[in-house]
Amino acid sequence: MTISAGVLWTAGLIFFLLIISAFLSGSETALTATSKARILRLQQEGQRRARWVIVLLEQKERLLSAILLGNNLVNILASALATRLFLEAFGETGVVYATLVMTVMVVVFAEVLPKTYAILAPDVTALRAAGPLRVLMVLLAPITRALSFFSGTILRLTGLAKSADISLVPAHEEIRGAIDLHHQEGAVHKGDRDMLGGILDLSDITLEEIMIHRSAILTLDAALPSDDIVAAVLASPYTRIPLWRHEPENIIGILHAKDLLRALANSPIGASGINIENIATPPWFVPETTTLSEQLNAFRERKAHFALVVDEYGALMGLVTMEDILEEIVGSIDDEHDRPDNMLRRRPDGALEVSGALSLRDLNREMGWSLPDDEASSVAGLIIHEARVIPDIGQVFEFHGLRFRIMGRQRNRIMQVRISKLN
Repeated sequence: MTISAGVLWTAGLIFFLLIISAFLSGSETALTATSKARILRLQQEGQRRARWVIVLLEQKERLLSAILLGNNLVNILASALATRLFLEAFGETGVVYATLVMTVMVVVFAEVLPKTYAILAPDVTALRAAGPLRVLMVLLAPITRALSFFSGTILRLTGLAKSADISLVPAHEEIRGAIDLHHQEGAVHKGDRDMLGGILDLSDITLEEIMIHRSAILTLDAALPSDDIVAAVLASPYTRIPLWRHEPENIIGILHAKDLLRALANSPIGASGINIENIATPPWFVPETTTLSEQLNAFRERKAHFALVVDEYGALMGLVTMEDILEEIVGSIDDEHDRPDNMLRRRPDGALEVSGALSLRDLNREMGWSLPDDEASSVAGLIIHEARVIPDIGQVFEFHGLRFRIMGRQRNRIMQVRISKLN
């Protein structure tokens, strides 16, 4: 049995149309799944095809219309040709054969295979498809414009256009989700994830959550003899120390160790010849509701590294430094003069010995936990919030899958806590 040239030509045309359909299906999936951030990076590096992809993504509605229109045209034409071919060969039953064969061919070779490949390599597929898709958009431009106008009109009339513009996930959370995903896949290390997450958190965290509480601030009475103040500064690990007059909360200035040393070098009679208040700088007060990003920008504008935090009534609550904000990004920063704080120690049995003042953010970051920090910012605050009492030494509380045993208390302050996981 010989096969006529017409049959071969029709079969070849059907095969060619299926190739076009596969290309369009894969391109649609690739341009939907591709990372615009990675493509933008390639564009900045001078990749010409990346610029084409960005242009296509900026006209996504027209692009999808062109792809869907082209895909449906070639699929319908291929099905029509196959139906004619099978009708000539098998008569009326050829319609059934054509339907079965074309369904398998379209689904497997024009849909599943190209889309699977495009999902596995979306960026590469998008770069390769960008050139032909530009030509397709130009050729089908009149029709796609009409389709876009028609579909846009329907969306506006039904009220769906406004809801389509609403993003359920803010940009920061989308970036955070991408970072967490890459961390789970092993592409981003925990330290890098924590630093990137810390940067994203700067606009959500206030000074109240990270400040050094007033009970832990080293301050000096400005009325002390100059010799005593110099000795206290030399014994301190800090370079900036608040000075007060009459009462500790009445801060009148900030004494910088470098200014003190310069004054000492210029004083012919040593420390007794220094007027401490004259070399102190005016204090800078900031509200506790200031976000870390706002305070970081304020530090940069004022060329300052130190600020006192006050509440809505102007009462002193604590202090914050540039280092405190940077530590929210990179973790603890210690130098040769810092004293060990013993905020967190691991025990041989797997439990933790932590200070009650340890921030929940630092604990979560160190252990990979997700203890809530909405109502409390420290371990002690969380225990008091959950227990609704000031606990005694030896008391044990269980919540959030952990056991908290009070190991130390000073007056009403929880000083030391042992934390272990519940079995």
